[in-house]
Amino acid sequence: MTNAATTPATPAAAPQIDNLRGIGWALISVVGASAMSIAVREMSLTIDSRMIVTLRAAATVACFLPMLLFMPSMRRLRFSRPWLHLLRGVLIGGATHLGFYTLAEIPLATATVLFFTAPIFATLIGALFLGERVGPRRWAAVLVGFMGAVVILRPGAGALEPAMLAALASSAMFAVALSLSRAVAQADGTQAAFVSATVVMLVTSLPLSAGVMELPGSPWVWGMLLVVILGGAVRSLADIQSYRIADASVVGPVSYLRLVLMGGAGFLFFAEVPDGYTILGAAIVIAATLYLARREAALRREARAARAASAAG
Repeated sequence: MTNAATTPATPAAAPQIDNLRGIGWALISVVGASAMSIAVREMSLTIDSRMIVTLRAAATVACFLPMLLFMPSMRRLRFSRPWLHLLRGVLIGGATHLGFYTLAEIPLATATVLFFTAPIFATLIGALFLGERVGPRRWAAVLVGFMGAVVILRPGAGALEPAMLAALASSAMFAVALSLSRAVAQADGTQAAFVSATVVMLVTSLPLSAGVMELPGSPWVWGMLLVVILGGAVRSLADIQSYRIADASVVGPVSYLRLVLMGGAGFLFFAEVPDGYTILGAAIVIAATLYLARREAALRREARAARAASAAG
């Protein structure tokens, strides 16, 4: 991982597009994310979800502290926009707490579907707060996506649970954090962005978990914590690699295989069976987010073609 704040300004060669390898990395991301979610659910049977987040953040900080001491690039980290780092870290920490709470409280398949609303929130946030131009077709996709979420939530039918709203709040917070990530990484580099987010998550998690402070009491639960840490790391690295070498419109849809894995895991390990409303809502949300991904990819291609034509002229 390169620190943009400390490396020379010489532009790196753009990676060659390799959609097949990109799909392979996307599949690895799916496995990592699914393993992390299943391990969180298993741990939540004995430990409060707030403590799981705290343990994960503490273990991650413990892992990169030696790097801060011995790796020159890590010692040169800078935080030129501290308030932006802090805000992003709080958002990521809050989203993680809400997400882990969701995984502990509702069926895995339902939680996963609601997490997939993040691209819908990202489009909405970009249009309302970042000045991005969103055409009528993408607005229609946003509306359809939220309709799918409403089908799953079924407000007024007695099916609405606090954890479902937590899942939507988690997705919205991740979407806002994602919108800040580019500015943070461009100012100080990806390593600084990672370090600040993890440290802020740990600091904010400690008071939240103060009343439920409890270490795992069995090797099995410690093993699940290791899966949570490694699964999250594998997912993050695989996501970066897949989107670096492949078209987003190709690798993006691969993530929906998580629904299959999570639905199967919920059935096999926790006796969960998705109801018809969840399946219908999932189909609507997936259709909306797939359209958004493909439309945004098409707009990027058009923008690149326009820049190339302008440069040639």
